[in-house]
Amino acid sequence: MSHTVREQAKLLSRIRRLKGQMEAVERALEAERPCGEILQLLASIRGALTGLTGEILEDHLQEHVLQAESEQARRQAVDEISDVLKTYLR
Repeated sequence: MSHTVREQAKLLSRIRRLKGQMEAVERALEAERPCGEILQLLASIRGALTGLTGEILEDHLQEHVLQAESEQARRQAVDEISDVLKTYLR
């Protein structure tokens, strides 16, 4: 069973919190809140998204790289991470 399936409830909970934070930004913009407040909300979202990304990345490394069923599966997992990091770092 994949780590994202095992941890599905926890991951979905984090996603729901992120959605709530995004909605808070929307409400703040609609209410014409000061830009400092909006920036703080955005910083919180970025931190939460970075934490979620790190958790899934760590689980991916543990399950698909360290515990890979074959060298081919390990290579595929490393290639997936490499592609994601290229996109992430742009």
